[in-house]
Amino acid sequence: MLGAIVLVTAIWGFNFIVIKVGVAGVPPLFLAALRFTLSAFPAVFLVKRPAVPVRLLAAYGLLLGVGEFGFLFTAMKLGAAPGVSSLILQSQAFFTVLLAAWALREKIRVHSLIGMVIAGAGLALIARESLGGSAASITIWPLSMVVAAAFFWAAANIVAQKMPKADGLSLMIWSSVFSPIPLFALSFVFERSSIAASLAALRPISVGALAYLVILSTLFGYGAWNQLIMKHGAKKIAPFSLLVPVFGVASSALVFHERFTRLTAFAAILVLSGLALHALGSVALSSAARGKENGR
Repeated sequence: MLGAIVLVTAIWGFNFIVIKVGVAGVPPLFLAALRFTLSAFPAVFLVKRPAVPVRLLAAYGLLLGVGEFGFLFTAMKLGAAPGVSSLILQSQAFFTVLLAAWALREKIRVHSLIGMVIAGAGLALIARESLGGSAASITIWPLSMVVAAAFFWAAANIVAQKMPKADGLSLMIWSSVFSPIPLFALSFVFERSSIAASLAALRPISVGALAYLVILSTLFGYGAWNQLIMKHGAKKIAPFSLLVPVFGVASSALVFHERFTRLTAFAAILVLSGLALHALGSVALSSAARGKENGR
């Protein structure tokens, strides 16, 4: 189990490097459209559709494909560095809690509130660095887009929660059917002047980046991760997603020599600490509750 977890989180952490490479040669919305087109076809003809309402599949595909990755790819094109982006995107955990409280009437626990405050302080410090112009890793507009991507990921999580029995790989493939058309439409509106030029000058590294995004990050990554969740339970597996920004920051430092200022590094520690308190606090409470039940 641990080996599979480390492999998937490493793939997702390095995914930010691949996105940066991909958007350097292909317009971001067009690249996202290609990603979800190839994630859906031809796999949609080989994998059975999950037994869930089409409206939920469509909502998940639009929120994840158009919302999260549309914003994330564009932010990376506008200069967001891979390491700090992988960190900020994990704020989806807190957006998920807030949306679940609003949409599903789920109770927000004290440890989650404290974790949100700590991580929020870290994000505020990163924003302060950006506004002050002292952070080389990200500026305010890309920062805002990564936060927006995290929000849409959280909204997709809420939709996924309404489909608890759906197979992870099947859900990913069939929901991807709904992402390409709006992404291609947005790309035509905002990127049509650069699409032809990028295709004419398409390099092998861009094709390789697209293959990584489709095969490793999307189909294998989501399929394996959801399989782990179905076998071992979400509460046991989900906290390991904290490894993603660790791999993201490390790989960005190795490949792009991304360096944090002391203040940004402190902010990163705050964000990870808040996330850990939120995720691991839930596990601790569940273990305590089971202990009480067994002691009766």
